[in-house]
Amino acid sequence: MLRELNLLQFRSHRRSALAFDGRPAAIYGANGAGKTNILEALSLLSPGRGLRRAGSEELMRRAEAVGWKIRAETEPHEIETSALPGAAREVRIDGKLAPQVALARILRVLWLVPAMDRLWIEGAEGRRRFLDRVTLSFFPAHAEATLAYEKAMRERNRLLKEEARDARWYQALEGQMAEAGAQIAAHRAEALARIGAAQAGAATAFPAARLAITQGGAEDLATALAEGRRRDMAAGRTLEGPHRADLEAVYAEKEIPAALCSTGEQKALLISLVLANARALSGEAVVVLLDEVAAHLDAARRAALYDEICALPAQAAMTGTGAELFDSLGARGRFWEVSETAGLSTVAERAPA
Repeated sequence: MLRELNLLQFRSHRRSALAFDGRPAAIYGANGAGKTNILEALSLLSPGRGLRRAGSEELMRRAEAVGWKIRAETEPHEIETSALPGAAREVRIDGKLAPQVALARILRVLWLVPAMDRLWIEGAEGRRRFLDRVTLSFFPAHAEATLAYEKAMRERNRLLKEEARDARWYQALEGQMAEAGAQIAAHRAEALARIGAAQAGAATAFPAARLAITQGGAEDLATALAEGRRRDMAAGRTLEGPHRADLEAVYAEKEIPAALCSTGEQKALLISLVLANARALSGEAVVVLLDEVAAHLDAARRAALYDEICALPAQAAMTGTGAELFDSLGARGRFWEVSETAGLSTVAERAPA
């Protein structure tokens, strides 16, 4: 369980601290006050670049430009992640340097942000990223498999661009890609199976989505890569493999592809998937981040969402522009108001309405 979060020189926060006790955290304030920055800090307690996919230089307060640090206390670990100007992000777990992938074994961090609202109608890259975040929540080793695959693919792409002809070089890299690719495909398929089971067994106010992975699924990837070298050389990149996969979603009750659903239905499907993901992770330390989600729901749907969040085997942090958006959460939640003056954010705990 997450117990405490401390921000130092992070985005608009010079120094902010929040304590958690298992109840959902409702974080409210005006647009631009620094609410999403808190969720972004929480998202960096998992591998990767967080919910905004920002580089380290973007995360520091510009006024001081001395770097940034996030510290979190969990049961039973202490996590620190930080970066100095011009340096790569570092992770420390219980005071010892650790790779980012180690974070996935401590907290499973899920999120839904407004930028994801167009997930079903934009390019495959965003859906693939969403799929891999879901998969990582179930299989921390998915991060290592993905890194291994991408490293081998970069080397293969370099050979392709240089029009190298030595088959032995390709065979070694394609073998590595095939091994890591098989793990990636297996992890993804099992993750979707677990999401499907969690949706099927839930009493929820949000619609279920039927998910499927399309493309990028060659059964014998090593052979497919070998046979596709000439084509790939002409393209200057690898055109077959799990990096080409796409995620397809269908609104199950209506049998309508998510891409053809209304904006409200698409949002509801995403909420449903995030809730199902959290339910399916029962037994793990899960943190769910929902940025401005309440603003797009009517009062009845908001109340239903809060009921489901309170029933989850997970912690949750949500943002909104006003405390009134969380009225139906009441004493079941813990409330913080975020305000901003001259580019500096401050956080104050408030009593529930």
